[in-house]
Amino acid sequence: MNWSEKINDFSNYLKFEKNFSDNTLEAYVRDIKKLQEYAQTELEGISPLDISFDHLQEFIYQLSKKKISERSQARWISSIKAFFKYLVEDEIRNDNPATLLTGPKLGLYLPDTLSFEDIEKIINSIDTSNDLGQRNRCILEVLYACGLRVSELIDLKISNLNLKEHYLKVQGKGNKIRLVPLAEYTATILRDYIKDVRAKGKINKKFEDVIFLNSRGSSMSRVIVFLIIKELTDRAGVNKNISPHTFRHSFATHLLQNGADLRYIQEMLGHSSITTTQIYTRLETEELRDVILNYHPRNQTL
Repeated sequence: MNWSEKINDFSNYLKFEKNFSDNTLEAYVRDIKKLQEYAQTELEGISPLDISFDHLQEFIYQLSKKKISERSQARWISSIKAFFKYLVEDEIRNDNPATLLTGPKLGLYLPDTLSFEDIEKIINSIDTSNDLGQRNRCILEVLYACGLRVSELIDLKISNLNLKEHYLKVQGKGNKIRLVPLAEYTATILRDYIKDVRAKGKINKKFEDVIFLNSRGSSMSRVIVFLIIKELTDRAGVNKNISPHTFRHSFATHLLQNGADLRYIQEMLGHSSITTTQIYTRLETEELRDVILNYHPRNQTL
């Protein structure tokens, strides 16, 4: 039994049986390939059948020495545990050497968010006198107004857009379909972009149904969207570490701050568990705490 064969089988297992999204699947497979590389170079080519708990523990230890973040280390361990659990379930191994692996203790992750004023600054920094600017403005408006993941944004289809009833049909993680409402403001921007900008640009036949296209008429990449946002953030003078996902976090936080029910936010974000969405409640609590510490008169007298 060799690593490449089992990693390929593991990839198919994650995709077809566990219904992992492409991005998560790629991350898990990439992690196990690193373990394969370690086994081949440091463990005399030991196979997945014979690798032990001590080997895995040493591998994680060597990773930690490379100043890899605790969050990344935790994901490595999740990937390794999933891989060996699969080998046991497939009756390739009788034991699971990863069972006792423990990862670093992680603090609660509070996502970065933007204020509404920051979002306005970034969007207003776009030069909308050209088609590229019009497209970029539409991208940011949709990210913020709909709370989409960047992978969902670049996969949006015209056929899944209902401007009459004001909603988007979005295919999220695990190919789950959800309906996201569109505000009249966002629907108008989308309608104008598709009719006045996208229609007169180059459109590759293969991508005729894709909403957001690059200059070659093909689907945009995640990296390009990230670079667009980075450039606009710098231009707007917003000194924060911002990615496309920041607009999703801001979408959820602003809804919660304005009184939206957490379960509705869960539905719009496409979270399978309410506990994932509850992070925004903690974020709001942290902000309220800062307000009290900074502005309450009793705290000023200390």
